[in-house]
Amino acid sequence: MTPEKVLQALSNVQEPDLGKDIVTLNMVKDIEIEGNYIAFTVVLTTPACPLKDMIKNACINAIHLTVNKDATVNVKFTSNTTTKRNDPGTVLPQVKNIIAVVSGKGGVGKSTVAANLALGLSKGGAKVGLMDADIYGPSVPIMFGVRGERPMMVEIKGKGMIVPLEKYGIKLISIGLLVDEKNAVVWRGPMASSAIRQFVTDVYWDELDYLVVDMPPGTGDIHLTLMQTVPVTGSVIVTTPQDVALADAKKGIAMFSQAQLNVPVIGLVENMSYFTPAELPDHKYYIFGKDGGKRLAEEYDLPFLGQIPLVQSIREGGDKGVPIMLSNDEITKKAFEDFAGHVVRSISMRNANISKEKVAEVVS
Repeated sequence: MTPEKVLQALSNVQEPDLGKDIVTLNMVKDIEIEGNYIAFTVVLTTPACPLKDMIKNACINAIHLTVNKDATVNVKFTSNTTTKRNDPGTVLPQVKNIIAVVSGKGGVGKSTVAANLALGLSKGGAKVGLMDADIYGPSVPIMFGVRGERPMMVEIKGKGMIVPLEKYGIKLISIGLLVDEKNAVVWRGPMASSAIRQFVTDVYWDELDYLVVDMPPGTGDIHLTLMQTVPVTGSVIVTTPQDVALADAKKGIAMFSQAQLNVPVIGLVENMSYFTPAELPDHKYYIFGKDGGKRLAEEYDLPFLGQIPLVQSIREGGDKGVPIMLSNDEITKKAFEDFAGHVVRSISMRNANISKEKVAEVVS
């Protein structure tokens, strides 16, 4: 057994999303051979890779079939999260991917989706931040159980910076952590846009694989400000199956489809897809209609990222400050885990195949 034979065997293992073998993609490192023992490291495009087990099994099978059927194969994993940041020396220099979670209208569970997406990415080992950009209706403090807490300040290179709170391994910032929740945020557009810029330039996010941004519903100033300020990797559109929500989701898709924005849609997720009572876990009741989000994704040729059920435990978890991803509800957790996996795969494919990022040039 030689390293050359190991590489030759592993050249038959395809990276499922990128469509090339892992040797060509330079994903195999540190081959060790001792007797019948073979060890090597596979460098993944993200620590949250949902295909890790599939790649591992394919590597072991390739060694057994073409090198040594009796070999003991130890496949180790590390990761180097891909990015298409063109100029990391500007804003958020250590943030590799920025995901905007948007919806055409309120009430479709966008913040719940954003919170559990962040936790799903973190569960896979990624470094994740969550920015609550919904200035007028911040919900992150409630959903993560940090109401009343205030972030600290720290001096970085002579500049005062806000340090995000950290809960469940996620770095958090929200206007709800900076103002009294009993006071309404009554701001004109320019003031809200200024707050979003501060969340980007004056918050010490440090090193992140993914920054999830919970955007306000609709299409407006805050969306344009974010896209003009940072190179957004892509957007996730949240909708429910009903026609009213789908009509508004189309507006969100249309906004990101404008050439001057240069922000692709990572995909569409359908929330509140069906109701499953706790006492009848195998029953599905399609209260808001069936497969509306899936049909919309097909109509616009977008990746469909999954269906999230409408269950009481999601609401209860958000109200208690313990999101569903941290609960024992395995069925609903699986739905969010699959959704996060689809998001990661879509971003990895995009980073491998699409040209460098740039900040959107929006004509005012």
